Amino acid sequence: MASKSRVSILDYFNIVCEGENGKIESNCKACGTRIQAKRTVTSNFVTHLKRKHQAMYDEFVRKKDVKREAMQTCTGPPTGRVITQSGAGMNKFDYSDPRQSLISEAIAKMIIRDLQPAQIVEYEGFRELLQLLEPRYIPVPCHYIQQQLLPAYVSQVQLAAKQALKGAESCSVTLDLWRSSAVGAGFLGVTCHFINADWHIRSALLACLPLADHSNTQQMLSEFDEISESHGMSGKVFRVVADLSTCENTCAFRLPGFSLIGNAEEDEEDGSDEDSSAGEAKEANSSNENHKSLDQCLGRSRIDCFARLLAQCVKEGVCASPQISAPLNKAARLYNYIISTVAPEKLVQVFGSSTSTNWQRPSCTQKWNAQLKILRQMVESMDFLEDIVDRNDLVLGNLEKAELRELVEVLEPFEEASDMVQGDKHVSISLALPCVLGLRKHLAEVVTHQCSGIVMGLSQALDRRLAGILEDPLYVTATTLDPQFKLSWSSDSDWHKQVLLEEVGKHTRPLSPLEHHSEAQPSPSKRCKLFSFIKQRPTAQAKTVEQELSTYLHEEPTDEDPLQYWKRKSIDFPLLSQVAKKVFTVPATTTSVDQIFNLVSKTLTPEQCRLLPKNLDTLIYLKANYRILWS
Repeated sequence: MASKSRVSILDYFNIVCEGENGKIESNCKACGTRIQAKRTVTSNFVTHLKRKHQAMYDEFVRKKDVKREAMQTCTGPPTGRVITQSGAGMNKFDYSDPRQSLISEAIAKMIIRDLQPAQIVEYEGFRELLQLLEPRYIPVPCHYIQQQLLPAYVSQVQLAAKQALKGAESCSVTLDLWRSSAVGAGFLGVTCHFINADWHIRSALLACLPLADHSNTQQMLSEFDEISESHGMSGKVFRVVADLSTCENTCAFRLPGFSLIGNAEEDEEDGSDEDSSAGEAKEANSSNENHKSLDQCLGRSRIDCFARLLAQCVKEGVCASPQISAPLNKAARLYNYIISTVAPEKLVQVFGSSTSTNWQRPSCTQKWNAQLKILRQMVESMDFLEDIVDRNDLVLGNLEKAELRELVEVLEPFEEASDMVQGDKHVSISLALPCVLGLRKHLAEVVTHQCSGIVMGLSQALDRRLAGILEDPLYVTATTLDPQFKLSWSSDSDWHKQVLLEEVGKHTRPLSPLEHHSEAQPSPSKRCKLFSFIKQRPTAQAKTVEQELSTYLHEEPTDEDPLQYWKRKSIDFPLLSQVAKKVFTVPATTTSVDQIFNLVSKTLTPEQCRLLPKNLDTLIYLKANYRILWS
């Protein structure tokens, strides 16, 4: 027999008085708002909940649904549909029901974002969870996810990427290679960067391809050519950022000893140092061969990733002073101890709010700059941490504190440079050259007592890996066309101006007389006889590149966003804006697919890697393009 309990909207209101003709006055229990309505006409109450208290409205609707379905278990479904026992007496959704589709889509989102195997939808525990959360949902089979849902998302992303690239005048491409012995496969990520008609920079992963032989450069370039042709990029590619040294050992450098993982894992890693070093040496040789082959095939269009070169400089500089490993190891043990034994509420004043930082999730702090932030927070609050720690063997001595304090001071500008170029929604290539100049100045002026070896190692690594940027026409052009810099950084402005003129000449096409004529056409209102008494402005003559550059450099630098600046100035400087739209497509940072490669490498054990889905390349492709599907 059905329950006689009623579900009423008036349960959410306090009735103040009831007048004639069934008219009542009541106050909302949540906010106190006075509402008048007839007892038989409750739309005012429902509307108030829906507009002001969505959670309460959802609860009311849910109760009504449960009540209705409970009644149907006694009287039978009006449509004559069979109600299965697994539905707990409830009608199942039709496959065409929007709620069925929304839940299936949410499951697909989870599979993509967490790189889960599609078989998860058939796991017993997962189905029990679905049954508890929404008994009316019909679980979809694994092959539906793999053969219909995911391919549909892939087609949607490909269509959107091709459509966006149609309007792009030029683009740059990043090639990311990842190899993992645990996964037993290699993958090539091809990411395109372009500026749309509205002068917004966009990035999209065009393909994530499994590679049987990651050392076969010709195969990678052949794959790249096919992708370029299929996406309509042939003849549009300006630069190729190709650093193919990414692998399971080198994709994310970490501060020596400061690995932020359990001590047992540290011991295990220490025991494999020799194998790891041998693997890195072998990988370095393979990487050098790849670079030589790429240079031969791509020529000057190929460049290295600035952010990766910067990380390599930090790695070589820190490793130049082996004695820093001891205090870093001790700081790592202290960190591991406090996050496992101290209540998070006590650590908020050290590491900040747990809702806005990743200090409680060590897997998110694999890269050196993320670890340096935690190390700085520890150094600044060392007295507090020592007071709450009950182990003397974890207390750092004065010399160790001084070494860590100096290390943080030395590396802080490198961290700032790394953070500055991160992100794919702003121009980053123009920041590389000023960053190198700033780091050089910092290393020349910093005073150290414990970390002089690190300073020397950083200086040597900077000169070896990044000094070429200071004379590279690409970086000179990008920095000069950034309105916040122009030539304010240059010690020889005449020479750099000449470099810029030569580079602009290579990448601009003169405007045709027809384009000049169309730009100079007056508006219809000025052509009519009615306004003939108004003195017309003389037709502006086309400027040469030299004239445009002279006028541009004569203006004061501005902090305006470079893309918005050139959008606004594209009429005044049509030739320079052409070059800016090409040069600014080049990224100085790593890509989203590279970050996904690192995530898989650093957070999964070999045992977990064996459980990874067979369609890992598809999931990586969709995860990197998540914003295209669900912005």
